[in-house]
Amino acid sequence: MAFSTTTAFGLVTALILVATGTSAAALDTPGTGGVKLHSVSIDLPASDREFPPGPGADLIATNCQSCHSPGMILTQPTLTRAEWTGEVNKMVRVYKAPISDADAAGIVTYLASLKVAP
Repeated sequence: MAFSTTTAFGLVTALILVATGTSAAALDTPGTGGVKLHSVSIDLPASDREFPPGPGADLIATNCQSCHSPGMILTQPTLTRAEWTGEVNKMVRVYKAPISDADAAGIVTYLASLKVAP
């Protein structure tokens, strides 16, 4: 799954807002500090990598690929189930990924079962 330019722009905008501590409401408020956004276009690298089929592959596609490409995830070191649990929990708690507990468990099971060469 490739990112569209619109999705990439939204992600970049969100990162800028978080990094600068600016609220989205402040962007439309005159005299709030000079943050001005403008449209840009970027080209993201193409990838033909896909997740190997198996129970939980659909959970990765619907929950993880909005931020992570298959190539990025599949080239991670082999992690234990406990380590993958920590990584998925970090995505939910720290980065606020909207992943349900049930989906998180399935994602961990799938990732812990992978033995893919980069």
